[in-house]
Amino acid sequence: MACLHDHDCADHNCSSDWSLFKHIDLPKVSALNESVTGSVKSVFKPWEQRLNSSEGHLESNEGDPELIVFIPFTADVKIKSIAIVGGADGTSPSKMRAFVNRDGIDFSDAQSMQAIQEWDLAENLQGVLEYQTRYSRFQSVGNITLHFPDNFGADTTRIQYIGLKGEATQMKRDVVANIVYEIMPNPSDHKVFSFTSINYNLHKKKKKGHVQICVRKH
Repeated sequence: MACLHDHDCADHNCSSDWSLFKHIDLPKVSALNESVTGSVKSVFKPWEQRLNSSEGHLESNEGDPELIVFIPFTADVKIKSIAIVGGADGTSPSKMRAFVNRDGIDFSDAQSMQAIQEWDLAENLQGVLEYQTRYSRFQSVGNITLHFPDNFGADTTRIQYIGLKGEATQMKRDVVANIVYEIMPNPSDHKVFSFTSINYNLHKKKKKGHVQICVRKH
């Protein structure tokens, strides 16, 4: 289901406050079949800059419109919607498929695996559409893989912007926590005996062949 932005975004949770851009682990974002290696990173930007193409775009190799985009997060997230701004002249993707928490998906996997959700896309050149997820299936998302199998008839697929909206839930389990160890215990935190106030006399006496230790407190 697509959401048309003909309303006041502030009243419909469409504001940048819901953008997951700040939770994307951008250095680890990758794409398969991109014509320029690393260009996929340019499509992730703040919501307000979704139509800004000055930093580049993602484009598939000539004659092969299929793309796969892998998006990891720095925290577990819940994804409410996805926005895609494609290119003109038939280069916009016409279909999108999503896989959640699956690493290393290639084109063979994408074609044989059941996607968690699929969408038929429209040419969204003005960035006014976003596609709602089946929200219950997009909880505790550590990474998402988007598969774009085809476009609107051009030789290449072009994507200018990918936006994800939702909220962060908790830090991922593989994030190392900072742990403070108690190297020098604080005496006030522990019950101790003062040897200046307590005298111990040890008396040894034999009892049936064994040495018995007696502690006498004065």
